Formats: sequence, C-alpha cells, structure tokens
Amino acid sequence: MSEGFTPESLGTKLPVVVGEHERLRQGVLGLLDISAATMANIGPAMSFYFGFGYLAYTAGLASPLTIIAAGVAILFLGNTLSEFTKVLPSTGGFISFIGKTFGGRAAVTTAILTGAGYIAAMASVIAIVGGFFQTLLQNYHVAGLQSVPWIIWVLIFLAFASYMMIRGISLSTKLAGLFFAFEMTIMIVVCIITLVKFHGYINFKPFEPKNITGGFKGLAAGFPLAIYLFIGWENSAALAEETDNPRKNVPRAVFTSIVIMLVAYTFFAFSTVVGFKDNVGSLSSAAIPFLSVAKEVFAVALFFAFLAGMTSTLGALIAGTNSQARLIFNAGREGLLPSVIGKVDAKRRTPINALLVFLGLGLAIIGVWGLLHILGGHANSGHMSALSMFVESSTFGTILLLLVYGLSNLALPFYYKKNHPSMYNPVRHAVLPILGTLWILVPLYYLAKPGQSAPYNWYPYLALGVVIVAIIYASVLVKRDPAIGDRVGSIVADE
Repeated sequence: MSEGFTPESLGTKLPVVVGEHERLRQGVLGLLDISAATMANIGPAMSFYFGFGYLAYTAGLASPLTIIAAGVAILFLGNTLSEFTKVLPSTGGFISFIGKTFGGRAAVTTAILTGAGYIAAMASVIAIVGGFFQTLLQNYHVAGLQSVPWIIWVLIFLAFASYMMIRGISLSTKLAGLFFAFEMTIMIVVCIITLVKFHGYINFKPFEPKNITGGFKGLAAGFPLAIYLFIGWENSAALAEETDNPRKNVPRAVFTSIVIMLVAYTFFAFSTVVGFKDNVGSLSSAAIPFLSVAKEVFAVALFFAFLAGMTSTLGALIAGTNSQARLIFNAGREGLLPSVIGKVDAKRRTPINALLVFLGLGLAIIGVWGLLHILGGHANSGHMSALSMFVESSTFGTILLLLVYGLSNLALPFYYKKNHPSMYNPVRHAVLPILGTLWILVPLYYLAKPGQSAPYNWYPYLALGVVIVAIIYASVLVKRDPAIGDRVGSIVADE
C-alpha cells in the first residue's frame, strides 16, 4: 500500500496517506492549543451574554446554582469522553466510540445525529456573529452601517472564518485561542471592578438553595440552557489526530476546560447578580445583563465588553467548526457518510470539503429559518432577529446532542467490558456514566415536554424525525456495505 510522500519530505510526523485513508497533519497541536480551542468553542462571553438572563428568570437570585448543576453534568460526560480517548483516540469522537461498541448501524445513526446537532448549533453561532456586530454598530450609532442587515455581516465574517480554517488547524486554533484570551481577560476585569464598586451587595444568597425561584422546578427549567453554556467542551476529542500524545492530552484538555469554564461562569454569574444589587426583576428583564453591568461600571468597560462579545462569537465559530467538521470528515473517510466529505487539501492537510459542507448547511438552516418566518408573516417583527435564530437553532441542536451524549454514556461500560476487561473500573466505567445519563434526562425532559410555545413544541417531533431517518439510512447503508462496522474507529489518531 502506498504511503505517498515520506514524513521528512512534508515536514510532518506521518505519511499523507495511510492505507486507503487520507490523514490530517499529526502532532501539530499541544495541550495548551486544544484546551484554548475547546474553551474558545464554548465561547464564554457569547454563551453567558445571551443565556444568563433566562437563567436568572427561571432560578432567580440563586441562578448560579443552575450553572453549577450543569457543570457537574458535563463533568460526568467528560469522564466518558476521556475514558474512551485513553484507549481509542479518534477524530470521530462519539461516532467512533458508539460505533465501536454497538456496531455499524449505531455508528451511522450517531454520525447523522451528531452532524445534524452540531450543524444546527453552529447555525446559531453563525447568525449571532452578524447579529451581535449589528448590535454593536447600533449601540454606538455608526452612521451608514447600523442599518445594514445582520445577514450581510454574517456573510462577511463567515468568509473570514472560512479562510482562516482552510489555511490550517495550527493557525486557526491559535487565532481562536487569542480571541478566547481577550474575552476572558475583559470579563474578569469587568467582574472584579463590579465587585469592588458594589461590594456592599456581596453575600452568599446566590449560592443558597432556598433562594431558587420555584425550587427544583425553577432550577430544572433553566437547566437545558445552562447545559448549552458548556457545549463545545468535547472539542479536543475531534482534534485527537492533530494533537501530540492525544491519549493523555485530550483527557487533560477536557477536564481542564470544563473546570475552568465552570469556575468562570460561576464567577461571572455571581458578579452579575451583585452588579444588579440583588434585583432579580431588573436582572431577568435585561436584554444582555452583563453588558448592563459593564455600562454601570463605566463607559469604556461597556465598549470592551462589546469587543469581548465579538471575539467570543468569532472564536466559537472558528474553533467549533474546526472540531465539529472533523467529525463528519472522519465519518466520510470511514464510509459512514458520503466519501467526498472525507477528503483533505493536499497542501495544508485540512478537511476542506467537510468544512465547506458544515458551514454551507449551517448557512442553509439560517436561510430556511428566515424563509419560514417570512411565509409566516413575521418578516418585519422581532422574530427575525439574529438572537431569535440563536435561541431557536441552538435549542434544537442541543436536543440531538443530548441524545448522543446519552448514547455515549451507555456505551462506555459495554465497550470496556468487551474490549478492555482488564482495565474495567466499575466506578469510572459504570457508575459515573449512569449518573451522567440520569443527570441529562432533566434537560431532555424540559426540552421535549408538551405545552411549549411554537416553534419549540415542534422540536421533539422534528428530532424524532431525524432519528427515524438516521436509523433507516443506517440500515440501508449497512445492508449495502456490511464492512462498515469494521471500519468504524479503525483510524486511530496516534497510529
């Protein structure tokens, strides 16, 4: 079997082609790179700006407890991802893990659910990149630009992000990391100044369960959105092939990122509550509570907070697409999805087709969403805002991703019992995954429960439709190509 050019001639650590499969550039990312990329994918400023107001509305003064509960759930999932990666580092991530455990049909089904979930979630990020920039221009009354539709800015920023990602994983990951560092610095500084200025309102009320509005029901109502704040925590797994020593560095990046984000979100939430002087009514009614606090601190802080929001959305777009497109790329080269998706650029070793398909479908979702609103008579209403698109599309994507998370938790004990019985640990490989599965049933219930307003009442049925289509497609494909089960997870990142 041909190995193409030698590693020495390419300046890389592996051949361009191994067997019949095209490979990404191996070992170009370190622990710091993938940790920063993971946290950039989470997009703390973006997620917190647009999510915390609702958490305050549902849980009240003790809304930080919702974030802590969600962080615990994500830590359970982090254990599952880390344990799989220790023995099977794969660009396919959850797709490879579930497929290796339950077979080809499960792998193909998971590939479709994962792809659809991440593309829907990324569509929300694509939209908010343009929408937030439009908000910035309108806030500062930039003449001639504040009336430009947000979709125009979407196209401009999407072109920039695409160019950076096609240039290569190392460059785009470092850029996303710089964006993340900037947003975190600004948010931490604003929070510290807020606590100093309003120190008279510092107390432990935000961490007392008795202050949760509506008790457990209030906590649970905001739980799905709190989970969404952490979406992207799994970023590093899909970068395994391009990471040095992925069996150790990916698990380290997973837990490092989750813990840092949990602490950061809790700090941001506490500072925001203090900044609103414990006034839950004002906090929950603010469009973007953190920006309101920054404005209270001083005008310059508000400007930099706006910039932090922009770098956050761009960083999430670049880091998220980089990792999530690699999942469908790997599915393409293993034959779970069309093989054209599994091609890499000959020069830069980037999965250019997967990147373009991923972003193209995300943009198409925005187009369909806009068309449906126009046909529904909402063309000139607030329903056509980028923020509405962000909330609606991210909600649907979260439903599909929670299903994948649940499947991965269920797969872990079976995988270790079957493939690594001597390494099986009942706590890490059974108890923690079961607890993780039970924990995410709460957000699933609140996302799927009857009686929600449109379009959210349709999402459970739409998600069920995606599952049915995925199962049918998987059955047909595996019947046509029974060897799929053997190919799933066959491309190990460090081999």
